[in-house]
Amino acid sequence: MTVTLADVAARAQVSPATVSRVLNGNYPVAAATRERVLKAVDELDYVLNGPASALAAATSDLVGILVNDIADPFFGIMASAIQSEIGGPGGRAGGERLAVVCNTGGSPERELTYLTLLQRQRAAAVVLTGGAVEDAPHAAAVAAKLRRLAEAGTRVVLCGRPPVPDTEAVTLAFDNRGSARRLTGHLIGLGHRRLGYIAGPRERTTTRHRLEGHREALAAAGLDDDPALTVHGRFDRRSGHEAALELLRREPSLTAIVAANDSVALGACAALRESGLRVPQDVSVAGFDDLPFSMDAVPSLTTVRLPLAEAGARAGRIAMAREEPPPGGIATVHGELMVRGSTGVPREQRG
Repeated sequence: MTVTLADVAARAQVSPATVSRVLNGNYPVAAATRERVLKAVDELDYVLNGPASALAAATSDLVGILVNDIADPFFGIMASAIQSEIGGPGGRAGGERLAVVCNTGGSPERELTYLTLLQRQRAAAVVLTGGAVEDAPHAAAVAAKLRRLAEAGTRVVLCGRPPVPDTEAVTLAFDNRGSARRLTGHLIGLGHRRLGYIAGPRERTTTRHRLEGHREALAAAGLDDDPALTVHGRFDRRSGHEAALELLRREPSLTAIVAANDSVALGACAALRESGLRVPQDVSVAGFDDLPFSMDAVPSLTTVRLPLAEAGARAGRIAMAREEPPPGGIATVHGELMVRGSTGVPREQRG
């Protein structure tokens, strides 16, 4: 059932004219009243300018790109590639499209707010990048927003993010679990048996999938998964530095550290050097993502290369309906193991 402006007015206990003033921003409205109206709009999922069926033919030239942290190269590379496929003619009347990068800062609330704002702006497409928050109420709210967007004619693409069931969103999902299994398997194959793991935030799907892959590799080799050898933190260098020091405190004899991503791995390398240890002579270090600086690190990082730019470009083309979605609307994007100088045979096994 279509939500009307009058419905919003009744929920906010104001006149329809006041709702119109708040939404159009063309007349001063008291802050408390404005807040009440916007809350009602959110609760009712009100979309400007009539029923969703009419909006399908009236989407704007706006394209939204949601990222957790635009300063993180992982997201910056994808956003840039997506935008490169969005730019240029092709909007209404052949005009340019406008790509808007929405930086959530990892906040579930901001993610929902941006989806609501893009819905109100009748965005032509929305691309969500990176892992999702593992919280059932939030996942349900995101799914509802994506369904609303699709009903309004907005194309939705998930890039590097797990599928959202019961929605029309096209998914390009990274094989984080399988790639992590191969990465840890490489270290085990070199002879490492005491491996520390620096994981990302507990609530993120990316964290869980990469950690599961690591544990699968340990299990396949008959190695115990010691909880003391896993430390959670943020996806940044500082977190890697702090976590590596904590791992050394817990297990001074560890011979390898697997990091949640390359930024975390660099922080771990710095902590090892400060502790008088050499990489890889004393402790091997592996990262994930193959960000641009990975090759230039000293020693260069063994890591998993995710095709971030390629996946982002494909997501952009699908969002612009210039490439067919994958069969079933879901494609798995595989990573490539990049073996470099930061990993080697454990010291005690050298001849």
